[in-house]
Amino acid sequence: MIPRDWIVPDWPAPPRVRAFVTTRHGGVSRGEYASMNLGAASGDEPRDVARNRAIVRSHLPSEPRWMAQVHGVEVADLDRIAPDAAPRADAAVTGSRGNVSVVLTADCMPLFLCDAEGKRIAVAHAGWRGMAGGVIENAVAAMDVDPAQVIAWMGPAIGPHGRQVPGRSLRARAPAPRCRGRVERARRGILHAHRHRAILLLSPRAGERPDGCLHLDGIMRR
Repeated sequence: MIPRDWIVPDWPAPPRVRAFVTTRHGGVSRGEYASMNLGAASGDEPRDVARNRAIVRSHLPSEPRWMAQVHGVEVADLDRIAPDAAPRADAAVTGSRGNVSVVLTADCMPLFLCDAEGKRIAVAHAGWRGMAGGVIENAVAAMDVDPAQVIAWMGPAIGPHGRQVPGRSLRARAPAPRCRGRVERARRGILHAHRHRAILLLSPRAGERPDGCLHLDGIMRR
């Protein structure tokens, strides 16, 4: 059973698609990393991170396919790479039963995607750099399904007043009128970005329905 402090998406995905997001609870890390820290490059004790990952693994059908995330736009096709490979990517897709796709996030958003029949899934690390570069569009394209059939769930992320981004980054992705309500202008061309609204803004470009039927999350398995 998933720990009650973790987040299970409430989204219309087929029953065969399972997803959850871990929180800070349920692990063994101490101090500033307490307690469920899964980042191997975070500065935490490696043995504590390994133990935390083992705890997560106990709730899954197979080993999570950890990636070397770089705030980029590359998508790893887990069906085409070795099981022990650690691809340099910020999104992953699979169509194989039991494959566990995973992204690590802090203030960025985990975005979960699947098609209406649950035959293809994807998960993306949706930070502002990746979103500006097209990681969401790339993930949807890599699913190789009718984009109109894609269901999404947006996981927890930092709020619009917690992080500033260069205004040119979001303006490059969408005309100014469409940005209203998604960003708030600050000084010197800096914008406060609302990640959830920004994804809804970008979703039509990826072929998803811009009607709020975008729902997604961190660890996902099919």
